[in-house]
Amino acid sequence: MRAGKKCLMVARFMVFAGFAITAAPAAEWQTATPQSVGADPTQLMQLGEAIGRGDFPKTTSVLIVLRDHLIYERYFGDGRPDLLNDTRSATKSITSLAVGAAIRDRKIPSKDAPAFEFLADLAPFRNDTALKSEITVEDLLTMSSALACDDNVDASPGNEDRMHEQQRWARWAVDLPTKQDYQRDVNGRGPFSYCTAGVFLLGQILQRASRAPVDQYIEQTILRPLGISKWEWPRSPSGEVMTGGGLRLRSRDLAKIAWMLVNSGRTGKHSIVPAEWVSAATTVHVKANLEQGYGYLFWQRTYASKCGLISGWYMSGNGGNAVVVLKNLGAAIVITRTNYNTRGMHQQTVDLLEKYVLPALPCTSAGQ
Repeated sequence: MRAGKKCLMVARFMVFAGFAITAAPAAEWQTATPQSVGADPTQLMQLGEAIGRGDFPKTTSVLIVLRDHLIYERYFGDGRPDLLNDTRSATKSITSLAVGAAIRDRKIPSKDAPAFEFLADLAPFRNDTALKSEITVEDLLTMSSALACDDNVDASPGNEDRMHEQQRWARWAVDLPTKQDYQRDVNGRGPFSYCTAGVFLLGQILQRASRAPVDQYIEQTILRPLGISKWEWPRSPSGEVMTGGGLRLRSRDLAKIAWMLVNSGRTGKHSIVPAEWVSAATTVHVKANLEQGYGYLFWQRTYASKCGLISGWYMSGNGGNAVVVLKNLGAAIVITRTNYNTRGMHQQTVDLLEKYVLPALPCTSAGQ
């Protein structure tokens, strides 16, 4: 890593497609040696050796931010600093941040807003039941809607692979049937069902609510204010922007997003996403399985470490990709991998964190 100085630009006020944002100073990372911020360089040296041995196949980058400094940045295999990583579903979480911005901007009235009311231009809907009309924005954020949609079940009507066969994804998604046995629990939450189509519909809702192309809304509210200038969006055959994953970003830019979350939605003195939304997004609203909770398109897991058990929030994607937020340690970690569709890929990433990254980090964040 080269020693870097923070490069500041004068903040500016921008108006775009009917909404206004304050652009934060675009900043390159300040770098530091691990030992200068209390981290153990020996563990990180062993991490590089383990990846070199092939212990964590197809790892392309590992970045660690601690106390506002980039203390570790290594690229492996096909990885490189300027690569726009395909982290698959990890970027679902960015859609959650954009929904929070839209509620702040009063484009969406609240998380409880009926989702399909925003999609009225696509009516009439097939399979138009009371359950469908009762789906809220929050139901889509928590993967607990009534849509018959489960990416982990090949036969599910809403399986993501079926969507990719369509020319117009929005038409297909709004026409999905609902679950015949759908029931909400005492908290008003339905059962967790991993549904990329629902996150795509959130993008369609954002587009209609903001009256701007959804990619441009996300770029102007989330990406550019963080100093991110390069990206690549996937699209449907008819040109619809995929907000359910696949947004390609550089590893350093993924780290900017994670560090903003460590700081409750802020970068420097600038608020990117309201702190209240970050808190809600990183609160367990539904249990995804025995080991993981789920917030608003963010995963939660408890990690074993020398500091004891640590609750972490992360953006997760096929291949073993993970963008991890450890707020109590004042740390953000980016792990990009291309080990797609491989059994054990996510557990390998957990092992990488627990065996090498977490043992290197001090047990308290700055100021504790």
